[in-house]
Amino acid sequence: MTIAPERRAAARPAKTWEVATGGSPLGVMRGFSKNPIALLTDVFQQHGDAVKVRFLANQYFYFLSDPDHIRHVLATNSANYSKAPHPAFLLLGRVMGKGLVTSDGDLWSRQRRLIQPGFTKQRVATYGDMMTGATLRMLDRWRERGARGDDGPVNVDAEMMQLTLDIVGQTLFNMDIINEAGKVGTAFSEVSEQFAKLLGNPFGPLMVNMPFLPLVKRFNANVAELDEVIHDIIASRRDNPVDTGDLLSLLMAVTDEDGGRGMSDQQLRDEVMTLLLSGHETTADALTWTFHLLAEHPEVLERLEHEVDTQLAGRTATVADLPNLPYTKQVVQEAMRLYPPIYLLARWGNGPDEVGGLPLPKDASITICPWVVHRHPDYWSDAERFDPERFTPENVAKQHHYAYVPFSGGQRQCLGVHFALMEAQLLLTTVVQQFRLRSVPGHRVVAGPVMTLRPEGGLPMYAEPRSAS
Repeated sequence: MTIAPERRAAARPAKTWEVATGGSPLGVMRGFSKNPIALLTDVFQQHGDAVKVRFLANQYFYFLSDPDHIRHVLATNSANYSKAPHPAFLLLGRVMGKGLVTSDGDLWSRQRRLIQPGFTKQRVATYGDMMTGATLRMLDRWRERGARGDDGPVNVDAEMMQLTLDIVGQTLFNMDIINEAGKVGTAFSEVSEQFAKLLGNPFGPLMVNMPFLPLVKRFNANVAELDEVIHDIIASRRDNPVDTGDLLSLLMAVTDEDGGRGMSDQQLRDEVMTLLLSGHETTADALTWTFHLLAEHPEVLERLEHEVDTQLAGRTATVADLPNLPYTKQVVQEAMRLYPPIYLLARWGNGPDEVGGLPLPKDASITICPWVVHRHPDYWSDAERFDPERFTPENVAKQHHYAYVPFSGGQRQCLGVHFALMEAQLLLTTVVQQFRLRSVPGHRVVAGPVMTLRPEGGLPMYAEPRSAS
C-alpha cells in the first residue's frame, strides 16, 4: 500500500479565515451537541483546513485540521496556548480537578516532574504480568459462560472497561477494586455522558454552578461517588504508609527537589482521578474498536493470529515479546487512527498569533479533531480503509508527525503513552490467542462521542474459543 506524501512544509498562503455558520444565525451549537464528529467532518469537507466556526450567535471557535497548523499550536508556539479557560477544560476540571490533564503553567510543570518517574519504560514494563493476568481472568469468565450454555454475545465495550479498570486498580493502588468496578464503572460512564451534554451546551460551564439542575445534580452525584472511593483509598494509605510498589505509593513519596514538598491530599485526589479515567477508559475504547475492526476485516485478523501463534507458540505474552509482535502494534495504531478515543483536542490562545498566514486573536478558542485529522486526504490515502500497513517503520517515517495525534502532541503529549500502548498490545495478544470475537449480524455499530469515543449502546460480539473455531 502507499500513503499520501507529506505536503510541502509551508501551508498554502491564505488571507482570511473560511467561516462556517451552520446555515443559521444561531451557529452550529445544535449540530455540535448532537454529534461533534459529524458536525466537524462536515465543516472540514465544506471549508477546509482552517475555519472560523460560529458556535452560537457571536461565539466562535477556530477549527484547525492541517498538521502544520496543529504543530504550531501544540509544539512550535505552545507557550501561547493553554487549556484553561477553555470551556472543555473548565468542565473536565469538575471531574479531574487540577490534575495533569487539566492544569497549566507552573502547577502542570511541577506535577509532571513529580509524576514522570512512574511512567518510565522500565517501570511501566513491570506491570506486564498484571495486565495479562487480569486478561486471563476475564477469559476464564468467558469460558465459564460457555460451559454453562450461555452462548449469547458479550458486551465487549463493558468487558474492556471492567478489564482495564481492574488493571488500573492494581497498578495504581496495588489492590483489587473489581468489587468496586460496578459502582466506579457506572459512575464513570454516566459522568462521561453528562460531560458530553454539558460540553455541547454553550451554557455548560455556567450550568455546573447550578446544582439544582437535574443534569448537574446527577453529574455531581457521580463525581462524589468517585471521590468517595478515591479519598477512602488515600486515607487508608496515609494511615498505613507502606510502599507497595504501585503508582499511588510513588505519588505519595515524591517531593520537590527545592523544598521537600510532597502532594497534598487534594493533589493526590486530582492526579489519581486523572490516572483512573485516562488509564482505563481510553485503552478500553481503543481495544473495543480494535475488536470491531478485526471482526470486519478477517484478512487482518488472520495475519494477526498467525503472528501471535508463531511468535508465542501458546504461551502468554510478556513485555519482552512485544518487539517480536510488530503487526500487533500496527493493528492497535491503525485502530486508534480510525477511532481515536480522545476525539477532540482544545486550546485557548493567551495572546494574538498567526497560524498558516492567518491571524488568531487573543482569547481564541482552538479546536482540533483527531477523527478528522486522521482522515485528511492530503496525508492518508483511502483514509477510511483499515490498513495496519500504514504503521510499518518505513511508512511511519513518511508520515507527518502531526497527522496522527491520538495522544495529542508537543510537551503536553500524554504521559502514559508507553503504558497505554504496552497494555493494548498485551491485552489484544492474550485475547486473540484464545478467542475470536465475531460481530452480531444486523447490529449497527455507531461511534458515540461522549467524554471519549465509545460505541453507542455498547458493542455486543460473540466470543468463540479458537479451539472450536
